[in-house]
Amino acid sequence: MKRTYWITALIAFVVTVTTYGLLSVVQSNSGRTVKIEHIDGTPAASAVYRLNEHGEMEPLDFTKVADRVMDAVVHIRTTASVAQNGPSGQGPFEDFFRNDPLREFFGRPFESPNQRNRAPLRMGQGSGVLISPDGYIVTNNHVVADADDLEVTLHDNRSYKATLIGTDPTTDLALIRIKEKELPTLPFVNSDNVKVGEWVMAVGNPFNLTSTVTAGIVSAKGRNINILREQFAVESFIQTDAAINPGNSGGALVNLQGGLIGINTAIASPTGTYSGYGFAVPANIVQKVVEDLLKYGVVQRGVLGVMIRTVDGKLQKEMNLDVTTGAYVDSLLENSAAAAAGIRTGDVIVAIDGTSIENSPKLQETIARHRPGDAVQVQVNRKGSLKTFEVTLNNRSGDTRLVKKEHRETLGILGADFESLDEKTARELDIDGGVLVKNLNAGKLRRSTNMREGFIITKVDGKTVKSVDELAASLKGKTGGVMLEGVYKDAPGVFYYAIGL
Repeated sequence: MKRTYWITALIAFVVTVTTYGLLSVVQSNSGRTVKIEHIDGTPAASAVYRLNEHGEMEPLDFTKVADRVMDAVVHIRTTASVAQNGPSGQGPFEDFFRNDPLREFFGRPFESPNQRNRAPLRMGQGSGVLISPDGYIVTNNHVVADADDLEVTLHDNRSYKATLIGTDPTTDLALIRIKEKELPTLPFVNSDNVKVGEWVMAVGNPFNLTSTVTAGIVSAKGRNINILREQFAVESFIQTDAAINPGNSGGALVNLQGGLIGINTAIASPTGTYSGYGFAVPANIVQKVVEDLLKYGVVQRGVLGVMIRTVDGKLQKEMNLDVTTGAYVDSLLENSAAAAAGIRTGDVIVAIDGTSIENSPKLQETIARHRPGDAVQVQVNRKGSLKTFEVTLNNRSGDTRLVKKEHRETLGILGADFESLDEKTARELDIDGGVLVKNLNAGKLRRSTNMREGFIITKVDGKTVKSVDELAASLKGKTGGVMLEGVYKDAPGVFYYAIGL
């Protein structure tokens, strides 16, 4: 009995001690004395490394690059008038007033004088990259195309009106400018040295989310996605998996040293938003386009004068070629620079000035960096033999002359590209001559009138003009109101547009 008592007492003691211990643990976990430690910086921050250009290991860090780059990437907002039907937004009695010079001053019939000011507007937005301290900005042509008004906002929220300097639809690039000094810029990088697999960052303003930075790698080079519809389009994009969305257009693609390797331009997506692939115009093409726009007003495009196809396994078998890469010369154009140098149909272009040509986009990109009159060394594979030819590039007209945008200062304020009307078209329209309005950009003609592209200016303030030179001479030094008279190919009658200088 005594023994049983001691056993019972021992069990009670053990239970008591155990219960007390468990209670202490619970209280310590739920009370106010719990100690939480904070660690400044996570171990993972230095856990990812990359090899630098010297083959040395260094931490992969985007923060310093982002800090340097964001100040040089701007937000662009555009305003454009929605196109109206007909050359002049025709009203019910348009024919009665078409030939009346006063109609443009007093408005169209049965409309208030401010009717045009209430025309519907289209708003747009994109990105741009500052490339000079005095305000030059490179962006995409499709960002600023058809815009009546351009507004640029810097990373520090300063805002400016911008002027369109020039465009190049064949590469989807444009140059604009704001009036400011000592602005941050991005340096250009030789895009030929960019490697597939290299880390890159995309900086822009997607969905109006200003100063957005994304990171990825270069997925491919020399991509052609057939997005540009121009006759002489140049597509040799740098492909990246850094996230790019609407609003990133015109923004920067940079390497981890903060150098500009491309201008973000397009995405490949079934939804219209990021699906894994973005495309940028290589910096070497951007630099050439910018230099031409600044020096000549238009882009000087050297032309080989060949029709080409990318060599692949199928073409190699079909044509019994000795190579599986390169640009196959399918045919030669009239006044072909390549033909004059000795290149033939059936040759495969494999190198330009020592640069390897793997496909047609690479050939287009390489030639696009040259101007008419430049000589290039073209290496071809001809039935298994390598031959080299020196080709002096032509312009699109078949000669080596440089094309200069005439009278930039006088005509630039109008915001249009002009061309002297050819004699054949003048005879067809039964006029002595005129000046064709080829393209309308941001400027007085788009803002102040409803003129459309294709208008042929025949008179300025009643004085006949037959060429771009005569148009510039008639406008030089003018101030106040100016009346432009002319015709359209596809509309009867004479049209008048009044502008103020």
